[in-house]
Amino acid sequence: MTGTNGNPTGTTDTTSTTSATDNLGTTGTTDHTGVIVVGSGPTGLLLAGDLATAGIPVTVLEKRPRKISNLSRAFALHARSLEQLDARGLADELEATGRTLDRLRLFGRLSIDLTDLPSRFNHVLVLPQYEVEKALARRAVEAGAGFRYDTEMTGLVQDADGVTVGTRGPGGRTESLRAAYVVGADGMRSAVRGAIGLPFPGKSVIRSVVLADVKLAEQPDELLTVSAVGDAFAFLAPFGDGYYRVIGWHRGRDVPDTEPLDLAEVKEITRRALGHDYGMHDARWMSRFHSDERQAPAYRVGRVFLAGDAAHVHTPAGGQGMNTGLQDAANLSWKLVSVLAGHADPALLDTYQAERHPVGKAVLRSSGGLVRLAMAKRPWTRAARAALTGLVSHVGPARRKATAQVTGIGYRYPAPRGTHPLTGTRVPDVRLADGTRLYEALRDGHFVLITPAHEPFSHKLPPHPDRLTTAHWASARRTTLLVRPDGYAAWATDATPAPDALHSALATYLGPTPVRRSGRELLTK
Repeated sequence: MTGTNGNPTGTTDTTSTTSATDNLGTTGTTDHTGVIVVGSGPTGLLLAGDLATAGIPVTVLEKRPRKISNLSRAFALHARSLEQLDARGLADELEATGRTLDRLRLFGRLSIDLTDLPSRFNHVLVLPQYEVEKALARRAVEAGAGFRYDTEMTGLVQDADGVTVGTRGPGGRTESLRAAYVVGADGMRSAVRGAIGLPFPGKSVIRSVVLADVKLAEQPDELLTVSAVGDAFAFLAPFGDGYYRVIGWHRGRDVPDTEPLDLAEVKEITRRALGHDYGMHDARWMSRFHSDERQAPAYRVGRVFLAGDAAHVHTPAGGQGMNTGLQDAANLSWKLVSVLAGHADPALLDTYQAERHPVGKAVLRSSGGLVRLAMAKRPWTRAARAALTGLVSHVGPARRKATAQVTGIGYRYPAPRGTHPLTGTRVPDVRLADGTRLYEALRDGHFVLITPAHEPFSHKLPPHPDRLTTAHWASARRTTLLVRPDGYAAWATDATPAPDALHSALATYLGPTPVRRSGRELLTK
């Protein structure tokens, strides 16, 4: 069985008009005030679930049939993604489904010990991407998200008030949909990115990478098996259903993606890199692809956003692809909710580009560096690999920095000058005075205000029942901390805040205090 497979791999002006008019539909326009998400991979599903849970109308367009594919591209969930899934009540069930690994091997002797990671999830969770998709899809459906399968986006036009999207569905039926915002989570060949005219600059890092899903006569010693020897690289990961995903590459076998592939070639590359082919047999799928490093220059053009592989693709080294997309979605979803619910100025949406574009760039740099070092051929690059291995293995600060970057917990977002040092940082899953954890408190999608244990702030706060959860530290900590719905610090002070200062901070991040209306007023709104 042969085939081809691509790498699973602006200006913000809300008054501009952007269009791609291949077909905007002929059967009228279906209008709603929410969001259209194009693509139902992990990124699109997390985003859709967040929006629907918050009561925002959301429609997901997916050109594939309505099923979860077992041809998974990703196999690892890192700590930061697991924390985000924990804040949605999904991490524990996924942990029960997958298998944990407390050491992540990158290449050769270079591996990262995760046991000291300052997270409840001090490991990498190994499970196929489709298991993540199943959990996220169930959540989105239960929350009320609408799904249109076998439906592709054929064009879009945006104006100052919204976006009109053309679709082609089952039987070739065309239709126009209208929404306030559109998010392209539709992969490397994103139709959304093309429709808004954004380039996707970058290059192919390695070509003719082979993929195969096979059974093994002999089980590997490690849960994830990866190594590079000479001119060959190979990776093995279990699906959990008796099959393993094999990814391999040989420097001397540079052929087009369309070149036929057979199991003998997969076995040969694996033997070169791992010393053994583990008796591979019964391949259910094989393909070639090329691994690219690309990033869109902007993640937002007007009312259209890009997330996940539509915004950035990179090599699979370190298993950061799906994880970066999930965190894109977690960053964008609460901002869309705040704006669409009328709690925040649309300018808040500009921070998605400011916060996530630098992270995408850093992931491209780190994953690309790992691949280049793993496949080092020249003496000086081999020397650099040996130096990095020694540095990460034996020098504490270097090891902690590498671990924080690969797992995602080390990224922080830009903060205005003069703000508290915590602003923009990831907040750990701290214990709260009532015995719960912070990431349990985040499950309502609210901001969480954590105050010192005996400070009577909560009863003096303006009411924000649909936006704010209040809690006390379980410890004697004196910081007052406002945590964003995505688990990052929005505002903090180590001094006892004056009521006016606290109210001002809440108004800045949560918007105006809700106005109480009578039942008659609500019925006539």
